[in-house]
Amino acid sequence: MTAVPRVVIAAPSSGHGKTAVAVGLLAALRARGLHPTGFKIGPDYVDAAYLGLAAGRPGRNLDPRLVGSPMVAPLFAHGCTGADIAVVEGTMGLYDGLAGRTDAESTAQIAGLLRAPVVLVVDAAAMGQSVAALAHGFRAYDELLWLGGVILNRVASDRHEDLLREALDDVGVPVLGALRQRELPHSGLPGRAEGVLPVVHRSVTATRAVRRLGEVLAGAVDLDRLLALARSAPALVTEVWTPPQTTWHGPRPVVAVAGGAQCSYGYAETGELLSAAGAEVVPVDPLRDGSLPEDATALIVGGGLPETYLDELSANTALAISVRSLAAAGRPVIVEGAGVAWLAREFDGRPMCGILGATGRTGEYLVVGYREATARSVSPLAPMGTGLVGHKQHRGQVTPRSGEHPAWSWPDGQPEGFVMGGVHASYLCLHWAARPEIAGRIVSAAAGEHDTLRLAS
Repeated sequence: MTAVPRVVIAAPSSGHGKTAVAVGLLAALRARGLHPTGFKIGPDYVDAAYLGLAAGRPGRNLDPRLVGSPMVAPLFAHGCTGADIAVVEGTMGLYDGLAGRTDAESTAQIAGLLRAPVVLVVDAAAMGQSVAALAHGFRAYDELLWLGGVILNRVASDRHEDLLREALDDVGVPVLGALRQRELPHSGLPGRAEGVLPVVHRSVTATRAVRRLGEVLAGAVDLDRLLALARSAPALVTEVWTPPQTTWHGPRPVVAVAGGAQCSYGYAETGELLSAAGAEVVPVDPLRDGSLPEDATALIVGGGLPETYLDELSANTALAISVRSLAAAGRPVIVEGAGVAWLAREFDGRPMCGILGATGRTGEYLVVGYREATARSVSPLAPMGTGLVGHKQHRGQVTPRSGEHPAWSWPDGQPEGFVMGGVHASYLCLHWAARPEIAGRIVSAAAGEHDTLRLAS
């Protein structure tokens, strides 16, 4: 059970400013001396990273497609450990389903699972009285939804704000704050093309933007009313998810995880699961480090590594040599997303690690969506035949699409990915909390307990 105060930040659709509002609220609450924690609904690494930067602790993802709906509340409770308020950023529109089919996995449904009030962020730049109809419609659409209030974005003037407030007062929807038209754009976060990298590197641009958002939200939102709303959420009766613990005898194998000391390119639970399985988890920066950490016998590269930095990856030849040596020794090298391009022979004409017998190029279109996948080969990641759900979001394309031993297959798709010895490379990104045994398999292989050179046979 958890009684942590909580609020869900949602919007009628994408583009209303909910990410900036959620990040700014976390920064403002932290500046008040509170210990907030941030969550992102869905698989988005980038938003979760900025929520974590604002909160001063790892941002986490709540994705019922990747982990199953019954896991959402336990993972939430785990992420709330040590926090005194949680801010959950929604995905897309309030009632939009993650897979685009129904609203069964929507922000509204997750808010219901968490028994959390919803604050609707509304871009009101071109609205007047209609804002009342919009808010009333979103509240009435689902009688179980707890709409706790609205934050108005892109308000033109004091007169415009008064009109909007009066309209919403007529339908009994509280206004918790109002932001002027230019406040959020002038304090915007780095472009999404930069991905998680500004957070991993704690760039000046990212930290300043988060701080500025906190200042803007602190001045535009009634934080006392928002806190009161969050504190009105009832206790959430749920088990608290904990990584399965393994008693490890002897030296703990060193597992290198791509990212920084406070943020990796994968989901926060990945490192926690590896540590619980007996590993010593050490960060490695693929863009800056010249070698893997000393004594590392495994490498994990999450799907949040940005594809826009392949030039820098290609230029880091010293690390490429180190990674090739690890792969040649049959140790686990587990990569997702852009990691596939990094391990390829070349990509867009640039030399890469040369571990995979594949070349790649940047495609014209973004490939995005969930896949119900089945493991096609035995690997340190999973036994053959294992079924799970993953997520893809990439422009890169490699030829061939898969090796002699493919990583995955899914309905209406050709086999994808590469399994060679201890190497598992695929554009499909996983949330290991859905399959916590993954960490144990990888740690055992890193310690040499399995002959990983035979796993793909």
